Amino acid sequence: MKKGKIFIFILISLLIIPSVLSITLTIEKTSSNEVMFPEINKPATMQLKISNLGSSTSLEFYNLMGFKMSPFGTVPIEAGETKIINVGIYPKEGFNYRGFYTFPYYIRGGDGTEIEQKITVKMVDLENSFEVGSGDVYPDSNSIDIYIHNKENFNFQKIHSKFTSPFFEFEKDFELAPYQRVNFNVQLNRDDFSKLMAGEYQLNSEITIDDKKTNVEGKINFAEKDLTTTVKKEYGFVVYTRKISTVNSGNVVSNVSTTIKKNIISRLFTTVSPEPNKVDRDGFDVYYTWTRSVNPGENLDIIVKTNWLFPFLIIIVLVIIVVFTKQYSKGNLILTKRVSFVNTKGGRGEELALKVSITVKANKYIEKVNVIDKIPALASVYEKFGGERPTKVDEKGKKLEWYFERLQPGEVRVISYIIYSKVGVLGKFELPAATCIYERDGNINETTSNRAYFLAEPKKNNQ
Repeated sequence: MKKGKIFIFILISLLIIPSVLSITLTIEKTSSNEVMFPEINKPATMQLKISNLGSSTSLEFYNLMGFKMSPFGTVPIEAGETKIINVGIYPKEGFNYRGFYTFPYYIRGGDGTEIEQKITVKMVDLENSFEVGSGDVYPDSNSIDIYIHNKENFNFQKIHSKFTSPFFEFEKDFELAPYQRVNFNVQLNRDDFSKLMAGEYQLNSEITIDDKKTNVEGKINFAEKDLTTTVKKEYGFVVYTRKISTVNSGNVVSNVSTTIKKNIISRLFTTVSPEPNKVDRDGFDVYYTWTRSVNPGENLDIIVKTNWLFPFLIIIVLVIIVVFTKQYSKGNLILTKRVSFVNTKGGRGEELALKVSITVKANKYIEKVNVIDKIPALASVYEKFGGERPTKVDEKGKKLEWYFERLQPGEVRVISYIIYSKVGVLGKFELPAATCIYERDGNINETTSNRAYFLAEPKKNNQ
């Protein structure tokens, strides 16, 4: 009976003594949303408020999942003491899980007894932890505000970021507290984006933390703005020049229309660049109109030159022609060349057709008369001929020949043919002089004709 009582006492003691000797704590977790980044060796920090309801002891924190926990040693706590302890949970190598992850951890007392707790940690990649963006930028902007936002409950103490976009490049070292947003003002050089169209462009941030790099992308809105300026300049007297420059400093395509008026006299001595889109006539006036689409950063230069030297040159040429005509009239043979415009059948505006006429007039008796005429390289000969047919047609060499056995004094022969070209011509079109080789009193002589010209103008646009 006595032995039985001793056994019961020992059994009760074994059950009661551990409870009396085990640590007695109240644990309150005062933090939330702990975050861990597997790429960097920075701990997720959990804050615990621990009150010791038992005797003085020391606390140790650990888990069985392989995550290192700090403090790495023991933390002493006196009887009745309340402490705030920051517990760090470090990433472990090869852990690829992303999202919320819950696992148990343990608080062990100095007597070897322990309490089991649980923690939930959010596993996040660095690239998903930041947001970058900017305000709107305009073609005339001198600066832009950009920002980077920490979306997680984590204190980044040292960050280096390189921001790049079509508008600028910018580097900065800074810190980011949990959920903090930092703004930067970046100066702009307008030449860097003068040719960009309005729209959204990419903003890239290369973020470096503890030698680990990640890229975060955002957007920059290049807002639409039409900035078109026109500058007109006039200079020169003998060669009068008018220059109209239109510059598109905006970021949208600008449709520009420019009209210049000339009279029927001055337009004969006027050259324009580039070629106008439309030419209209109203009485004695001629209107040249340019309609162009100018892209951002580009400019349209219209140059109109009127050379008043041309009338004087024409007078001189006429005098020379008269002089040569008189000399020709005194010679054995007079060779005259003319050219006129011919409308093509079907009205195909892309073809240029000209009728060439050569008049051969003998003042004296001549023999073995061979008339040679060359045609421009871009032209072809129409197969039908008016008047005298050529004795030889050299298509490859672009040459026509007519042969007459003899011509009596005062005899006239008229040669004509048609040339055409599918390449349009604008301005003065020149034909080479014709040549005639003949014999007179046993001597070989040569006579050349005048040069023939044709003035081609832009076709009128009736639309």
